[in-house]
Amino acid sequence: MTRRDEGASPETRKGDETPRGEVAGIRAAASPADRAARVDALRRARPQRRFLRFSLFLLGALFAYAWASGAFTFVDLGTERAQRNLTRFLEEIRPYPLQGVPWDFSVYVTWFRDVILPHTGVALLATLALSVAAIFVAAFLGAALAPFAARTLATPSPYLSAGQAPRAATRLFWRGAVIVSRALFVFTRSVPEYVWAFLFLSTLGVGPWPAVLALATHNMGILGRLYAESIENSPGASSVHFRATGASRAQIYFASLLPGALGRYLLYFFYRWETCVREATVLGLLGFVSLGWFIQDARAGVRYDEMFHFILLGSVLIVFGDVVSGWVRKRIRQSV
Repeated sequence: MTRRDEGASPETRKGDETPRGEVAGIRAAASPADRAARVDALRRARPQRRFLRFSLFLLGALFAYAWASGAFTFVDLGTERAQRNLTRFLEEIRPYPLQGVPWDFSVYVTWFRDVILPHTGVALLATLALSVAAIFVAAFLGAALAPFAARTLATPSPYLSAGQAPRAATRLFWRGAVIVSRALFVFTRSVPEYVWAFLFLSTLGVGPWPAVLALATHNMGILGRLYAESIENSPGASSVHFRATGASRAQIYFASLLPGALGRYLLYFFYRWETCVREATVLGLLGFVSLGWFIQDARAGVRYDEMFHFILLGSVLIVFGDVVSGWVRKRIRQSV
């Protein structure tokens, strides 16, 4: 008996040894057939979850129906027309001076310097500015509304189990606050950024604010829900102690809940920022000055070589955002 087992009760040691005995019995079986029989017996004795099986069956049935009714065939990908279009496209994304001629790196550098580089700074900085402004607005609004959506905090007497029963009006107010704030989060995130951009364009006109507000509105619903869930999932022991000393609701949030949930707040913040970088590029197709605007302009002019390079620049920006967010997440994990 090891030192760790000395303080354990006989029932605990017996419970710990039972699975090991079963595994040892399987390993010590006389023949492969015996081992297979023991494994099959354990498989049949495992817990059965009918709901999970039904869900998997339903998912498989929906997949089969979608595949059968959508007329998806792999033959369409290998037609002669598709092959010709692919060959033509691969040729047209080469820099224009190099189309139909052998590759010359010096010619490519000259073309990139004269055609792509003059727009690179404007495109990247505009896209980055839209994403940063949008995510800060979204995070501020989401963090401001999250306490009203957290069911553990938005109650008449948070973290207080005993005491005088609150009035009906007080209970109704906090219940309504939770319902309204959560409904607002659902509504704002259910409308895509593209649709929000159309709505803000019709009221504010062309400019950076429709894009910023479109991204911020959609991500506010996502961040607000995630922040509220972080508050609800925070350990309540320290909050109960704060409440017992007479702390107010705001003091509980800022002194107990927020410091514990701040790491998750920042993780969600940077995760949605990466999404804002991608969506800011897409919104440029509506006329906002960003990488998407240059991509759309090149596509309209059938300059697929320029379009392809602007798409690559968008990938570089997303990789940059991923590196920054990954570094911050690592620092957060090391500090908590």
